[in-house]
Amino acid sequence: MQDDGARRPWSLLRLLACLTALSPAGCGHVIPIATSFRGETGVTADANLRGAVEVRMTPLEMKLPAAADPGEMVAKIVRPGHGAGPHPRIALVDVDGLLLNQNYGHLYAVGDNPLASLRDKLEAAARDPQVVAVVLRINSPGGSVTACDVMAEELRRFKAETQRPLVACLMDVATSGAYLLAAESDRIIAHPTGLTGGLGVVFNHFNLQDAMAQLNVTADPVKSGPRIDMGTVAAPLDDETRTMIQKMADAYRAHLQRRVRQRRAAMTAQDQQAVADGRVLLASQALERHLVDRLGYVHDAIAEAERQANVAGAEVVLFHRAGYPAHSVYAIAPSPAPLSEAIPLSYPGLDRSRLPTFLYLWQPDPTLPRPGAR
Repeated sequence: MQDDGARRPWSLLRLLACLTALSPAGCGHVIPIATSFRGETGVTADANLRGAVEVRMTPLEMKLPAAADPGEMVAKIVRPGHGAGPHPRIALVDVDGLLLNQNYGHLYAVGDNPLASLRDKLEAAARDPQVVAVVLRINSPGGSVTACDVMAEELRRFKAETQRPLVACLMDVATSGAYLLAAESDRIIAHPTGLTGGLGVVFNHFNLQDAMAQLNVTADPVKSGPRIDMGTVAAPLDDETRTMIQKMADAYRAHLQRRVRQRRAAMTAQDQQAVADGRVLLASQALERHLVDRLGYVHDAIAEAERQANVAGAEVVLFHRAGYPAHSVYAIAPSPAPLSEAIPLSYPGLDRSRLPTFLYLWQPDPTLPRPGAR
């Protein structure tokens, strides 16, 4: 019979192996552990002696907890009103990050869909009889054509149904599809150091043919028609396909610019021509081209909303999920990092869940920005 001292090193080895599997370092990360242990009896066991010693690992079963629901939209007071209450309210609605029609969540929490989140916030503001105006605080480079267009339409419907003023406050970036949302506002106030404009379209195509060849991967599709896979990453765009996709991109751009023209009556033909190539602008340049009405800060946008609603001393509330903290006018309703954040590799074209896509997006980086990144 083997004494306890001789068995103890192998029990320790088993424990360390299990801890390694459960390590927060994640898949593909190895935590170095010692390969030699000495028991109290002086018996040494070396894990490198393969074949001489058999170590049996008991299978470990893990059950992850169900994702938590962050709750309904609630109003959090982030600036108290002045004087005796009850006070009129200015609703602060934030639009933040990449605007795609998909949920941004992780293993332990249900993430928001930007489109659904905006709709929920607007509905919460509409139901609150104290809300007299809305400040739409935007910090986003844009997103997919359809998601941005639907979000802009939701803002238009909110204004038509509630008849409440809507003021946009543009933060670091409010370009392309995000600017389309701002254009639905009665007034647009841009942070002096912000960027806006970018009234164009990107079709985020990547040619991975050479990368696939290095991995000895060859595309061999069975197709019912020669154009059914147009835009595939497995081959470069031929001239005819490029022409077809270019026409679609031009049509989307025309839709974007037409909608902006309808909302921004102050823009002249010269202004429209100056930004027709999709360039982004400093806030001061956007003011000159009538894309924004004035430069200012969040508090200026709140004051403008009070003027539009003909009230003073209003309290400011941020609509957010009940499970998320909010304590100031700069708080955001955060989306948890997506599951893809567990993979540090970022290679253009590898994330097929978002390719190919027509985007109202300022995209200087060839990799599509990761949702949930703040």
